[in-house]
This record gives sequence, C-alpha cells and structure tokens, in this order.
Amino acid sequence: MTEPRQTWPAEFAARYRAKGYWRGETFPRLLRERAAAHPERIAIIGGETRWSYRELNDRARRFGAGLLALGLRPGERVLIQMGNVPSFFEAVFGAFAAGLVPVYALPAHRRTELMHLAGKAEARAILVQDRIERFDHAGMVLGLRAALPGLAHVIVAGDAPEGALAMAQVSGDPATLPADPDPQAVAFCQISGGSTGLPKLIPRTHDDYLYSIRGSNEICGIDETSVYMAALPVAHNFTMSSPGCFGALHAGARVVLCPAAMPQIAFPLIRKEGVTITGLVPPLALLWLEAAERARPELPSLKVLQVGGAKFLPESAKRVAPLLGCRLQQVFGMAEGLVNYTALDDPEALVTETQGRPISPDDELLILDDAGQPVPEGRPGNLLTRGPYTIRAYHDDDSANARSFTEDGFYRTGDIVLRLPSGHLVVQGRANDQINRNGEKISAEEVEDLLLGHGSVFDAVVVSIPDARLGERACAFIQPRAGTDPSPAELRRYMRGREVAAFKIPDEIRIVSGFATTAVGKISRRQLRESLRAGVLAESNQTEETAK
Repeated sequence: MTEPRQTWPAEFAARYRAKGYWRGETFPRLLRERAAAHPERIAIIGGETRWSYRELNDRARRFGAGLLALGLRPGERVLIQMGNVPSFFEAVFGAFAAGLVPVYALPAHRRTELMHLAGKAEARAILVQDRIERFDHAGMVLGLRAALPGLAHVIVAGDAPEGALAMAQVSGDPATLPADPDPQAVAFCQISGGSTGLPKLIPRTHDDYLYSIRGSNEICGIDETSVYMAALPVAHNFTMSSPGCFGALHAGARVVLCPAAMPQIAFPLIRKEGVTITGLVPPLALLWLEAAERARPELPSLKVLQVGGAKFLPESAKRVAPLLGCRLQQVFGMAEGLVNYTALDDPEALVTETQGRPISPDDELLILDDAGQPVPEGRPGNLLTRGPYTIRAYHDDDSANARSFTEDGFYRTGDIVLRLPSGHLVVQGRANDQINRNGEKISAEEVEDLLLGHGSVFDAVVVSIPDARLGERACAFIQPRAGTDPSPAELRRYMRGREVAAFKIPDEIRIVSGFATTAVGKISRRQLRESLRAGVLAESNQTEETAK
C-alpha cells in the first residue's frame, strides 16, 4: 500500500512550530479533551438526536475499537460517504481514534467517483449512509466490491443490506485503541475539485489542519457560545473547517446539522436552535435572499452568514445585511490549504467587494502573469501560495504534482486574482478549465471523456458559461460521428447511465458540425474552449440587445 504523506522542508516545519502554528494537537486528543472539559454540553444536533461531548466521544471510541476488531489496522484508509447526520461524526472521530485515515466522498458522488477514490486510496473499508435523498448508496457501494479486491468491509449507517455490516453492530473495547498518532501524520484525505480528470487526494495532517481551524475560529469569532449550522454537505472543506463543524467542536461549541439548505428548512432550524453562524455557496445565498425579500424572517440569533465556494457578486452581497439582519463574511479558499476571510469589522466595501485576506501571516502569495513574472500591484494574475496549512503534494500523483507545484513548494491554485493595498483579494476567475458550478468543481476534461464514450460522439468540448444563479454552468459542444444524430436528451440519459454525480451532467448541450483546427489538423483545447465560450457570450449579448 502507498501510505499518504505530507512533508514540509525541515526549515519551514521548524519555523511553523516556533511561531506556534503547529502545536502537536491531534483530532483524537481534541475530542477527548473537550469531552473531559464539557461532558454534558451538547456537541451535535441532528433531527431528534442530541449528543453531548461525552456521548460523541464514547460513541466514537467504541466504534473505532470496533473497526480494529474487524481487522483494520492503523494507517489504513476508510472511504466515508454520508450526509448531514450525526453518524458522520461518530464515523470520522471513530476512525481518528483507531488511527485510520478517513477519505471523504461527497453525497453526490456515484459509482465512477467512488471506484476511483476507493481505488486510489486503497481503501480497506467504505462507511456509507444507507440512503441520501432517496438514493440507495448502500446498494451502490455493495456493487463495487467485486471490482475492489482490497475492500474488506462495507459498513452502513442505517439499514444494512445483506453483505454489509450495520454501523450499530461495529463496537469494541476502547482500551484496545492505539496511542495518539504523530501530529505530522496524515489525519485524512480530502478530494480536489479536479481540473484534469477525476479528483485527486489531498492529504492533510493533524498539525496543519488544526492550525487552520484555530486561525479560522479567531477570525470568525467562534467560541463556546457559538452555534454553527452545517447547511452545506459536512464533507465539504468549507463546511468542515472554515470554521465549520470542526471549528465549532474545537471551541467547545454546538453543531446543528441541517438536512437541506433550502430557506423553508433552514430558517425554522435557525430559530429553533439559536444558530449564530452558517455558510452557503452563492446560489443558495440568493435563494435565502429571495425568500427573505418575500417574507422577512425573524432570525435574531444569526450573527454571521458566510458565503464561499464561488465568487459572490457585490450587488448580491450588499443585500445580506438588510434582508437577513446579519453580518456577511466572504470566504475564499481551497481544500489544498489557503483560506481567506473578510474580517467581521472590515468596512462594508471590503466585505461586499472582496474575498478577504489569508488566515496566516506566513501564508505566502505570489501573483504572476502567464510568463511567471510578478504583476504590478492591483493588476490581476495567477495566484500561487505556500504556507503552514497548504499542502506540498497530492497523494500518489506525480503528473498532477508536477503541474500543480513549483520546485520551491508554491501551489498553483488556478485562480486569477488581484490584490488590493489592504491585502484583500478580489477573485477574477479560473485560469484552467475547471467549471465552478454552484460551488462544485467540475473537470471539463472528465466530462468530455465521459461524453466520448457515447457511440455517436466523435468529439466533445465542455466550457464554463457565467450564470447568475449557479455562478457558472457547463455547456457541452458535441460533434457527432458521421451518420449519427444524437439528441441532447439522449446524451443526458447516457450521462446518468454512467453513474456520475448529477452536477457533472452538462446544463446545456449543443450539437455542432465540427471544431476549428490548424492547417495540420491539430487543436488547442484551451483555445477552442475560449473560442466557444466567447461565441456563447456574444450570442447572449446579442439576444439581450435585441430584447431591448
């Protein structure tokens, strides 16, 4: 097995320890200490379930011991796919206590993504919720076993079908749990949005991730009186740590799990549980604003609405305080590390028009032109970064590492930003061909590859198109094979049949006769995407002018 690692050069590691960023904390110790300090304080609320810190810790330790009793060993990976349910935290902290390494899959992922993630991680077990939004996740995962010879166990939270173990049956003696791991060991693996192909695995260490959580709590004003509501999926980095559920638990605060982020569900839950802070992606924030405009909600406890995952346009940002009666905080970050926030005391113009400043004084940022040279202050350029919580490598992916990291350790984020004299960043867009749809990152190349599997598709090009509701939508241009005539509806049915996440199915499909090539028949995918995107935008502008 290839063990996930994350290593910083010795001089950087020494500096980060000396400055107190890395303190030797671990996730198992975090929960034990909070349970000892606040045993009866409520930690997790999900539906009718209310777990205290002691109960969460006890459940996690028994479950972790049960995983070891099944034959799993510290350092092995377990893939976790669950929604916003208390069992997610029992599973994750149970894995931490056992010295196992969770790998987070999103609820929207289907067979294609899970096969890739489980295979890449060499997962020994998959922990899955039985159903999420009526989809049979347990049945889907059981169908993977034959193709994953290293997979020893499928464990199901809820009703376990034949061939799987019920999570409630997995229990053991906490005395068998190992000592806490090395703080520099990998705590878990997140997944990249992916600009080329399927997601990459992002190894995060205890030390680096817990520093980002502490820093986020300080900037966001999280303390033991806070009530954080997870409205987005808990496996998202934003919901997990900015400051997210882990930030709330680190502070000894309360986490409220919202089953869906729609305002008709979220608003009553905010009132009932006294939620003080939550986070949304821009399209959901717009839904909340529209709902608040129709009927002003009484949300007296809500102090901060965070918006991240994609750029929040200033005109929309200005509506948050008047309509929801709370402070807006913009968040711009990535699972690979760097996170930026607007401060709670920033002037309104900075809050509504920028995406904030980095957490750490040791977050190093370069803003470069396409030739790799620094751009003048205030001019947009490619963002590169390194720091005490930004990774130095993906797991077991030499080609991605060569593309994504410089020789001196800077991560190429793929974002175009400009930096104001105050240090605040204004995000201008993406430099690569990643589509940011409703906060979900989609690889154009991956979707093109899937479409090319259809027998009637000769070639496919997928581009991002600005969208007022989604941030960006995916538009696929299809060149059919000679003598075929595939329809957009047929291609969408085909994509659904490939068992991929629904958000990857193109929002718009256009059939074209061919694509422009050079005189020798070669084609630049990047230039082609830019040309096709420009054509759609020009067409849209012409339609708007005609309508006037």
